[in-house]
Amino acid sequence: MPGRLDGRVCVVTGGCSGIGLATVRRFAAEGGHVVIGDVDDQRGPQAADEVGGRYVHCDVTDADQVDALFAAAKQAFGTVDVAFNNAGISPPDDDSILETGIDAWRRVQEVNLTSVYLCCKAVLPYMLEQERGSIINTASFVAVMGAATSQISYTASKGGVLSMSRELGVQFARQGVRVNALCPGPVNTPLLQELFAADPERAARRLVHVPLGRFAEPDEIAAAVAFLASDDSSFITASQFLVDGGISGAYVTPL
Repeated sequence: MPGRLDGRVCVVTGGCSGIGLATVRRFAAEGGHVVIGDVDDQRGPQAADEVGGRYVHCDVTDADQVDALFAAAKQAFGTVDVAFNNAGISPPDDDSILETGIDAWRRVQEVNLTSVYLCCKAVLPYMLEQERGSIINTASFVAVMGAATSQISYTASKGGVLSMSRELGVQFARQGVRVNALCPGPVNTPLLQELFAADPERAARRLVHVPLGRFAEPDEIAAAVAFLASDDSSFITASQFLVDGGISGAYVTPL
């Protein structure tokens, strides 16, 4: 049975772990040609080799490197059909606004929000030229509701990703390019595992609010990304695509 992404060229930033790596594998399983952009020069080539794809070293906060990433995908495969702009950070020094310093604020904004701006700016000319494409930007459930455990710059950055994705989705809809914001709930990734190790009580507070009673697995989020990348979502653009276990719809959760 053919995959939904047969022959399509899919660029994934932050593709060496967590949601990104799960999506790299899902895109390949769906028949896509995958190009990974990351700064992990040890795991990146391994991940690319696993799926028969390509790895490009890319600091997503550097405009020239972002341009080179999408140019490499175009040169290698002839098109750029899907962009999953997923790279992001959630450092421990991003906390309450009363505690978070300006350096931490700026670092998170650069990686989580400015990088999405740079990736969209770089990939859109390719997609507009071919009059088709799907851009999926990783936002978060905290873009649509207040977080119980404050990470002020992270939350603000993801709100920016959501708003930017909505505007781009509207702007370029009639030119064949769809843009959506993926809004995951808490996911069992290395970032979350680090949080558990550093502050189990803070991490556990997240779980109590999830109606399904567990965190998502990266493969479950990757399935949603593959849907948004494929023609199965051809009438979906400018959306906040929530995959959050019900957290954003809950007032209280059952015990």
